[in-house]
Amino acid sequence: MKTFDEALYYLLSQVNPTQETEQVSISEAFGRILAEPIVSPVNVPPHDNSMMDGYCLHSYDMQHNDTFEISQRTPAGAVPEALKTGTVGRIFTGAAIPDGANLVIKQEDTVQLSDGRIRINLKKACPGLNIRKTGEDIQVDSTILKVGHKLHPQDLGLISSIGLDKVTVFKPLTIATFTTGDELLEPGEQPEPGKIYNANRYVLAGLIPQLGFKLIDLGRVEDSLESTVSAMKQAAKLADVVVTTGGVSVGEEDHIKPAIEQLGSLDMWKVKMKPGKPIAYGDIEGTPFIGLPGNPVSAFATFNLFAHPYLLKMQGANEIKAKPIWLEANFEWLKAGFRREFARARIVNKNQKSVIDIYPNQGSGVLTSTVWAEGFVVIPEDTQIYKGDKVAFYPFNPVNE
Repeated sequence: MKTFDEALYYLLSQVNPTQETEQVSISEAFGRILAEPIVSPVNVPPHDNSMMDGYCLHSYDMQHNDTFEISQRTPAGAVPEALKTGTVGRIFTGAAIPDGANLVIKQEDTVQLSDGRIRINLKKACPGLNIRKTGEDIQVDSTILKVGHKLHPQDLGLISSIGLDKVTVFKPLTIATFTTGDELLEPGEQPEPGKIYNANRYVLAGLIPQLGFKLIDLGRVEDSLESTVSAMKQAAKLADVVVTTGGVSVGEEDHIKPAIEQLGSLDMWKVKMKPGKPIAYGDIEGTPFIGLPGNPVSAFATFNLFAHPYLLKMQGANEIKAKPIWLEANFEWLKAGFRREFARARIVNKNQKSVIDIYPNQGSGVLTSTVWAEGFVVIPEDTQIYKGDKVAFYPFNPVNE
């Protein structure tokens, strides 16, 4: 058996990242992977500006007086004239600082006098007070986002703030899937003895588009070598990667292995993990292939733990592995196993703090556990867990992915 780390390292070492790019508007860029760095053509802010509503003046004048005439008014977006010496200018948040002023007094620290002047209630104020300096956020010609960065909403705001309306991103991968098994029924069909409904097809139909990839669903393939070979050829021609569930063992009705060996190459591993021990990787006439277990929970787990980082790396992303959240266990795991276990878990509140609970039935056929759960908690090999121990929790849907 391979350890989990060995299997993942090998799988990721086989990735050839895509080189195909396209230019899209920032309104279409959410979730895409940058293929070119974002370099700012401007300073942000483009000029010294006020952090708040108030009055701008020169620090020298404050040393000699506390009562001032208001000589001008500058709203945001206006181009101010130079400030008259010995006066203050009314200024608003975001407005440009006029020549002759080097600080802003917020309006709460002033008193409006009956003759139209103001009195400043502060004794001292340093140059630069309440002023955002030119280029304080972003300097011209600086790289603000690197190749391989996945674009989040805040990134789109950042790109907009430097005036760019288009970005160059990698074209989305196309992933082809099909499911195997004459025992499978489609939702809506009448139940039959010996048959089960096809859950894996719809798990993949949600997981793949969620990552920003294009999905080609070739449906269910009958359990014959001829049909499997035909489906494999079609999938390889249409897609960048082929992902299937089930049929990778060596039974008489399992045709994935001989079909791929006829068309390309195949590595099959037993991985020291639970759920999801059998994993297959290879190629179909040059197109990468990932074979997931047929058990629905195992298919869900191995997609998240293996296919997910593989596909992100192939898409050009530089962040492909989720970061754990370390919290206390609200459960006990007293049977130490030789395999690494990924228990379905979620964060709960207990005694006003967040802790990790696990689903009571961790069987690999219990798909309800994946609905109840929010992520996986890792149980390392040969390890017991007691209540209060710190454990690593990996959300199914990381916030920053």
